[in-house]
Amino acid sequence: MRNRALWTFLVTSFVLFMVQLDNLVVAIALPTIKHELNASLEALEWTVNAYTLVFAVLLLTGAAIGDRFGRKRVFLGGLVLFTAASAAAAMSTSAGELVAARAAQGLGAAVLTPLTLTLLSAAVSPERRALALGAWGAVGGLGIAIGPVVGGAVVAGASWQWIFWVNVPIGILLLPAGAIWLRESRGATRPLDLVGTALASAGLFAIVLGLVESGAWGWTSARIIGLFAVGAVLFGLFLVWESRTPHPMLPLRLFRSRAFALINVTALMLHFGLFGSIFLLAQFFQVAQGKSALEAGLLTLPWTAVPAVVAPVAAGLAKRFGGHRIIAAGMFFQALGLAWLALVSTPTVPYTELLLPFFTCGLGLGLFFAPIANLVLSTVDRTEEGIASGTNNAIRQIGGVFGVAVLASIFAHNGSYTSPQSFADGSIPAVWVGAAVVAAGVVTALLIRPLRKRPVPPARSDRTLETRNDDDHHAHPR
Repeated sequence: MRNRALWTFLVTSFVLFMVQLDNLVVAIALPTIKHELNASLEALEWTVNAYTLVFAVLLLTGAAIGDRFGRKRVFLGGLVLFTAASAAAAMSTSAGELVAARAAQGLGAAVLTPLTLTLLSAAVSPERRALALGAWGAVGGLGIAIGPVVGGAVVAGASWQWIFWVNVPIGILLLPAGAIWLRESRGATRPLDLVGTALASAGLFAIVLGLVESGAWGWTSARIIGLFAVGAVLFGLFLVWESRTPHPMLPLRLFRSRAFALINVTALMLHFGLFGSIFLLAQFFQVAQGKSALEAGLLTLPWTAVPAVVAPVAAGLAKRFGGHRIIAAGMFFQALGLAWLALVSTPTVPYTELLLPFFTCGLGLGLFFAPIANLVLSTVDRTEEGIASGTNNAIRQIGGVFGVAVLASIFAHNGSYTSPQSFADGSIPAVWVGAAVVAAGVVTALLIRPLRKRPVPPARSDRTLETRNDDDHHAHPR
C-alpha cells in the first residue's frame, strides 16, 4: 500500500508540476516569441490566457468526466492530450498556431489537475492525507513560481520551442508509470452540465477579449462596451442556470459557506496579482534592461526558489496557528514585495535593490501555497472534496486570466515596447495595481473563521477502499 501511495504521489505530483509550470514558463520567452513570430501585445496575452482560460472553464467538467468514465483512464487520456499539444506548440510557425496549441494544452490541463487530487487523496491513509495534500499544493505552487527561471534557462540553452518540447519526454515517461501504479476508480455518475460550461466559456471569453483589446479599440468604444455587456449577460445567465439545474457544473451551494467563499476570493486575488505582475516583470529585465532570457530567469530566482524552502515550514505553522492566518501572512508579503518592486523599478535600477523585494514575494508565495489545498478541503464534506478543489483551482486560474488581461491593458495605456523607459512607464503602474489587489486579499483571508476539524469515519480505511476498488471499479474512492 505504501509503495502504491508513494508512486501515486510521485506520478500525480510530477503531472501537476508540469501542468502548473506551463502557466508561466512561457513568460520569459515572450520577448523572443514577439520577435520571431512578429506577435502583437494582444497575441502575447493570448499566449498566456488561452491556456489559463480553457484550463479554468473546463476544470470542473474534467473532474466530472473522470468520475463517469474512470479517473485513471481519463487521467491518462489527458496526459496524452497535454503531451501532444505541447509538441504542437513547439512546432508553431505563427502566433495563431501557438495560441491554438496553448488552448489544447489548457484542455489537457483541465482534465489532469482535479484528477491528480482525487487519485492522490484515495491512495493515502487518512492520517497522512493532510501531509500529502500539503506537499501536493506546494508542488503546484512551485511549478507556477519557478516557470520564469525554467523558461529562461531553456530559451537561452536552446530556443523558445524547447519550453514545450521538454514536456514531451516527461509525458511519455509518466504514461507507463501511471498505467502501472494508479488505481482505477469512479465517482458518482452525474450528467455533464454542457449548458453551464458553454455559458461560462462564452461569458468569460467576451470579458477577457474586451480587456485584451481595450488598448487597441479604446475603453469607451462600442465594441468594448458591447463585449463587456455580452459577457455580463452570459455570466448572469450562467449563475441563474447553475442555481436551477439539478446537476450544476459549479454548485453554488458551496459558497453558502463563508469560509469556502472567502478562501476562493483570496485565491483569486493572489493569482490576479501574481500572474499579471509576472507577465510584465518577466519581460522587464529583457526589454527595459537588455538582459538575456537566461539572465532574466536567474535574476527572478529569489522569487521562485524561496517557496520551496518556505512551504514545508508553512505547512507546520498552519497546523499550529491556522491555515487562514498563514495565508493572510503570505498575501501580505506578496503585496509588500510587489509594491516594493513597483516603487524601485527603473531601466537603470541595480539588481541589489530588487533582491529583497523578490525574496519578499517568494516568502509570500510559500506561505500561501502550502496550506491552501488542505484549507479548501476542510470546508466541505468528504463527498464534495473533488468539486471543491476543482472550483478553487478554476477560480485561481480565472484570477490569473484577469490579472494578465487587466495589467497588460494598464501597461498598454501607459507604455509600450518601443524603449526601455516606455516599458517601465507601462509596467510600474500595472504592478502597483497588482499589489493593491493582493493587499485586499489580506483582509479577506483574515475574515475566514477557524474551521472545525472533520472526524475521519472510523469504519472506513483506505485498505478497505482499495479492496473495493479491486473488486468493483465503480466504487467511489472516498
